Formats: sequence, structure tokens, C-alpha cells
Amino acid sequence: MEHVDVAIVGGGPAGSSAAEAAADHGADAVLLEKGVPRADREGTGPDSTDAAGLLDYWFDIMGIPRSEFPEDVVLSELDGAKFYGPSTEMTLTETGISSSTDDFGITFHRARFDDWLRERATDAGADYRVGVSVTDVETDLRSSPRHTVRLANGEDIAAEYVILADGPQRTITGGTLDQFLPAGQTMADIMPSNKVNHIAYQEHRRMPEELFTPEFIEFWWGIMPGHTAYPWIFPNDNSVARIGLTMPIGLDIDAYDRSEWDLLRANDDSIPQGRQYIERLLEREFQAYDLDDFPLVEDRGKSKGTETYPISSTQPIESPVGAGIAVAGGAMGTTSAFHEGGDHVAVRTGKIAGRLAANDRLERYNDAWHDAIGDEILRNVTFADMVRDWRPTDWDRAFTTANDLMDARGIKADAALRGGYNGIKMVLAYKWGKFSSRNGRYVQLREDDYAV
Repeated sequence: MEHVDVAIVGGGPAGSSAAEAAADHGADAVLLEKGVPRADREGTGPDSTDAAGLLDYWFDIMGIPRSEFPEDVVLSELDGAKFYGPSTEMTLTETGISSSTDDFGITFHRARFDDWLRERATDAGADYRVGVSVTDVETDLRSSPRHTVRLANGEDIAAEYVILADGPQRTITGGTLDQFLPAGQTMADIMPSNKVNHIAYQEHRRMPEELFTPEFIEFWWGIMPGHTAYPWIFPNDNSVARIGLTMPIGLDIDAYDRSEWDLLRANDDSIPQGRQYIERLLEREFQAYDLDDFPLVEDRGKSKGTETYPISSTQPIESPVGAGIAVAGGAMGTTSAFHEGGDHVAVRTGKIAGRLAANDRLERYNDAWHDAIGDEILRNVTFADMVRDWRPTDWDRAFTTANDLMDARGIKADAALRGGYNGIKMVLAYKWGKFSSRNGRYVQLREDDYAV
């Protein structure tokens, strides 16, 4: 049986970053990625797609300076973001969070980003294997190495540490963690992928040049049902944009008044498909144009210009580090529908896990990732709870109030008085939400919950 120090399951941003960090700190690290084809990539690679944007302070969270990004990865430089309610608008040209980067952010080519992270891992000395499917991870705490990683080809790999980075589907993570849960509990019960995740869909379309705004990403809130459901337009290059949406899984259209939501129709008998939502968004926003004016660019994206992918639960889990296992990125739920996937937190958690595993200090992982990305997770969890029951009028009221509270550094608590009752209410709700989830209360499975 092959023996390694660290085995990593999954080759997306979290897995590649874990492999790079582990190898860079002297560990014998192997990364196992099943590989999927994409229209915009030669060969196969990770199936970790999202809207592919990075804000200024996210570079600091990742620990990768903006200056290190290859130019062929970057698609457009951003000056800001536009947020639309059903009848309101708000523009941000600063995130309001301290950053080492002067620009607002970038959009980037997702497959090239993944391939670049793969190169960084292999340059550091990691063994990155594509076309290798993991079927199971078995752990025996009395053995050394402790883990046996079973592969679909019948081979096994023994490893002292395992880092699970298989994304929000948690194909391997679920079964691996089940062996440490109390009798009768499974990860499928705690974080069922068909309930806690969000589904996202996007299309690569060429926009009329006069409508293409490469300096801004755009989001629409309160025009489709679901507390974290919204469409977007992300500029790429050469007038091509990713036009897509995210929404919770399993919404029941009968729970919503169809007349309230601009992207619903009176004769809808179920929640529309992603492509229907996009067509309706384009009809709503660009009434002087036809759908044919926004042709699909079929040599981009995963398949014929389109992509469908899951986004993880907003609330993360801790890892059974006493068993020599760390869960990173989307598999642990650190990514979020509020920031379109969260490559930055995936990279950071992977780097932390790889470094600590290589140094035989994995028991520090849960504390370390809380310290590194806890503020980011807390913001996302708080926002998700705040807007859970919002209707279209609530989004309009929120954007109107936010405009009243805005200054160059973002919304400040001491500006609440300028927004009157609505301003005070919104700021207090946010502050209370953060207070309620403080000290890591935003996690849904704690280290102490595992039987290790």
C-alpha cells in the first residue's frame, strides 16, 4: 500500500491550497481529484464553479496578493457593485473593509484560476492526480498511519492526515465524518446537500456593447422568492458577461404570492428553472432588446456556455481534528450564497489545514480557521438570518435606508440616526444578529460533537 503524510480529497481552491501548503512545509502530500471536463479547459479538472469574483479584502483573507494573479486569469477590474431592489438602487465603490488592495475587486476566469492553483501546488512538490476517484476513507485511531483512502480503481493509500475538500456535495466528507458521530446520527441528517445548499445557474452571454459595463458587478434582490435568491450580471471580457442566479433548493411556489415577485408569472405552477429566470431578467431590465441580442457564448463555461453548481450552506462545521481529519472550503460550509461561492475562504481554510497537517499540529485547525475567517462567516450568517422572511418591499426599504446611512467607508452604526426609525432598526438587527452568533456560535457541528 502506498503511504503518504497527507492525503487531500478534491482539487478545487481548498484542496489545491491545502496541497501547496502541506508540500511547502515538507510533507509528502497527494491530492486526489476525479476530474470533470469543461468547454473552457483542456483536459479535466475540478468541478468547482461559481460566479468568479474577488473583492479587495478577500485577497487578504486568501493570503495571495493581487499582484501575484496572472493576467490571463483576470477578466475585468472592478470599480464597484450595483445592488437593485424592485424599485430602488444602491451603488458601492468601496467595501468598507480595510484592505491591502486599492481596487474594488476583479472578476476572473474560473478554470484558469483552478489550474493556476494546481500549478502552485505541484510547484511546491505536491502530487496532484486527476482522474482518480475516492470511494471511501476509513480511520483506525490505533494504527499508524491512521487513514486508508480507498480508490475506485481498487488501490488504497495510507495517510496520517486527511483533508476533505470535496465541495458542498460532500460526497466523501459525509461518510468519512459519519464514523465519528454519535450512534444514529449522520451527516446526511445534519447537513443534507439537497436542503442546506443553494443551487446556482449561470450563462455566458455576449451583451450589446452599449449595455456592457465591465467596471461593475450587478445584483438584483427582492424580485425572485427565497431569502438568498437573487440574479446577477458579472462582466467578463469582450462584452461577455456571466448572467446567473442563486436560490435555495426546494422552494414551494405556493408559499409565495406570485404577484409580488417580478420574475414570477401568474401561471407558474412551480419555481422557474434557471434559464427561465435569466430570460425574464433580461426582458425586465432591457425592454428595448430581444433575447437574441444576448447570444450564448458556447465555448465558455462548463458546457455550451452554461453552468449549474451547488453553493454550500452558510453555516459551517468544525472538524474531528483529534482523528487527524480536517474539512475545508465548501465541504465544511464556509462558502456562502451571499458572496457567490467564496473562493477566498476556501483557499484560506485549505492553506491552514495543509500547513498544520504538515507540522503535526492539526489539533489547532478549528481555532485557526475561526481566527482567520470568523468575521467573514459571522457577517454572512447574520445577513442570512436578517433577510430570511423579507418580501420585495423590505428590500426596497433596506436599500433606501442603506443609501441614507452610507458614507465612503460603508454603513456605520453611528449613522443610524440619520436613517430614522428604519436606520436604527436595520443597524440594531445586524448588531444583535452578530452578537447572537459570536464566539463561533455560527457553526452547526462542533468539535466536541464528534466521538473521537
